[in-house]
Amino acid sequence: MQVSQAVKKLTEDVVRFRRELHTIPELGLTEFKTKEYLLRQLQSFGIKEIYPVIETGLIAVFRSDRPGKTLAFRTDIDALPIKEETGVSFVSKHEGKMHACGHDGHMATMLGFAKYLATHPEVIRGTIVLIFQPAEESPGGAQLMIDEGILRDFGVEKIVGLHVFPDFPEGVIASRKGPMMARNGEINLTINGTSAHGAQPHQGHDAILAAAAIIQGLHSIISRNISPLSAGVITFGKIHGGDAENIIPGKVVLKGTMRAFEDEVYETMTRRITTVAQEIAKGYDCTADVEFEHLYRVVDNDPEMVEVLEKVVGESYRETPPYMLAEDFSMYQKEIPGVFFFVGTRNEEKGYVHPLHSSKMNFDEKNLLQGIECYVRLIEALNEPTDKE
Repeated sequence: MQVSQAVKKLTEDVVRFRRELHTIPELGLTEFKTKEYLLRQLQSFGIKEIYPVIETGLIAVFRSDRPGKTLAFRTDIDALPIKEETGVSFVSKHEGKMHACGHDGHMATMLGFAKYLATHPEVIRGTIVLIFQPAEESPGGAQLMIDEGILRDFGVEKIVGLHVFPDFPEGVIASRKGPMMARNGEINLTINGTSAHGAQPHQGHDAILAAAAIIQGLHSIISRNISPLSAGVITFGKIHGGDAENIIPGKVVLKGTMRAFEDEVYETMTRRITTVAQEIAKGYDCTADVEFEHLYRVVDNDPEMVEVLEKVVGESYRETPPYMLAEDFSMYQKEIPGVFFFVGTRNEEKGYVHPLHSSKMNFDEKNLLQGIECYVRLIEALNEPTDKE
């Protein structure tokens, strides 16, 4: 996709935005320095309408006399609890925190877009709402912003979002119609048994043994309760039980994640996890307490918006396979039509190959101009009449 000269002129600013933001990563709902930085930049562009939302979110609004839809563009602003190992000169100043998921790049893209709109008001149609959303990683800032009424109060009709993505090479814009990223939830299991001496196991009820059987049993759900034509994942990444090698533990805690592309599959997994865990525990004279934290929904792209994206991107467009990753952009899509797309950042020669959430994740800021160019083109394209209108 050819980037316009007007967008290329933003290169120096976009690089600066990204690198300055990279030095001040903050976790969800604590992005106070980030908010101050964003606010300062937006004000420097002369934007008249800027509104705080919850403690660390922001909304910037552009209006035009030209008729058009109310379109929203969203960026996440939070970071991860990761110790950075990129070796860059603009390394995180916050020990143990890092923009390892590219949200610094998303914010730089949005700031570049905001500056473009401020200096090229002729491209605006209707109303443009820029959403700077906290807490995408956790606990889910999208729903908090929705609950504050941002979609309703501004009359947002459609929403667009992006994510830098090292699975695709530089220059590629990737998306797909329908489910693109998974619905996810967290599983918390507590297996309760009876403690005893390790040399007299018959006097207790072994919670570790029950937990081992439960893990094995739960992994049969995907192969025996879910259609082979559907997809789901159950993974347990944390287990804790026992205090000494010669004591039968009376309690074991398991923590895991579950993901699916279909609500029906997700609900089946939820129901079967509860039943299987509790019934297997009974076989070991134990009990199982099962709790779920249901998080984000399926990133489900509006087909017509994907067609528009493919048209404006041209030969740079690729259809992405669905990913079991999760994104709270999906919460906006439960309310209004939306499209989410990936901006390729992979460059093996420069070593930009590390995955999202890696302590070495990095990218070339020139790729962010692709995101800005997409946003600019989508303003006009999404205002064209569709078959449904």
